[in-house]
Amino acid sequence: MNEFNKIVEFINKSPKAELHLHIEGSLEPELMFKLSKRNKIEIPFKSVEEVRAAYDFSNLESFLKIYYEGSNVLINEEDFFDLTWEYILRCKQDNIVHTEIFFDPQSHLPRGVSFNSVISGIDKALKKANQDFGITSKIIMCFLRHLDEDQCFDVLKQACNYKDKIIGVGLDSSEKGNPPIKFKKLFEQAIKEGFLTVAHAGEEGPPEYIWDSLDLLKVKRIDHGVQCLKDEKLVDKLIQEQIPLTVCPLSNIKLCVFDKLEDHNLKKMMNKGLRVMVNSDDPAYFGGYLNKNLIETSKALNLQIDDVKELLENSFKSSFLDEKSKNHWLTKMH
Repeated sequence: MNEFNKIVEFINKSPKAELHLHIEGSLEPELMFKLSKRNKIEIPFKSVEEVRAAYDFSNLESFLKIYYEGSNVLINEEDFFDLTWEYILRCKQDNIVHTEIFFDPQSHLPRGVSFNSVISGIDKALKKANQDFGITSKIIMCFLRHLDEDQCFDVLKQACNYKDKIIGVGLDSSEKGNPPIKFKKLFEQAIKEGFLTVAHAGEEGPPEYIWDSLDLLKVKRIDHGVQCLKDEKLVDKLIQEQIPLTVCPLSNIKLCVFDKLEDHNLKKMMNKGLRVMVNSDDPAYFGGYLNKNLIETSKALNLQIDDVKELLENSFKSSFLDEKSKNHWLTKMH
């Protein structure tokens, strides 16, 4: 067996945690079609193939357009259950034993979908995942950063009724022109309510957005963070405090953050001692779930088994699992 085949086998066999996954971004074309028929929702595509063809973007903006169009088919609790359950079956396939998923209530509430339908559907699927497969999970609610901060306070208020289900809040959507400082008051309030905080920063936005996410939003993790290498002082801070960066390689290529996977800076980040890990982001749209991200990245960047192991260990270390559960999975890596 050659070296690369050993790496593929290691990836397939190893338990994994995924920390950067948008549940709406796991909406496969087949399910989009099924739900559009079930809910009698018009979508601008005549076939599954047409949807796949449309999953071709040049940047974050063009991706978000189809992402929000796709979300229109999600109406009832059952839809959110089906969406989440399909992702869970992928977790089982990829040997993901723990997942921390994002959801975007602001993509659904303006369409008249209730907060309760969204969170209950997701939560029921995750509970079933735990009962049937032993997969553990956490739910993180994201705010859409292209909207005004004022609009987000009402969503935060609704989330407070579900503290038993939602562990933290995040910030996603178009990064350019929507700096973290825009949400300073909102995140202060979320922290007062007992939520953990994370934020997308330094994907298309500058290193300053990473600084501000840490200093103003008090985040525990940076989602993406690949632009950090442009600021040595920031790199020093991230290394010193071992702040996790949830990197999504195939997503970065699809959104043209890097031209090709061989150009990705993940290995450079690892070499510097940054705490990075690999995730799938919006896998239905970006061409691959977690194992595919790990396998293709390993090949493109010539990673060794020890590198892959480090990425997987970092995922567990950076998760919001309790220490006992983290240690349980870390010992399984050896």
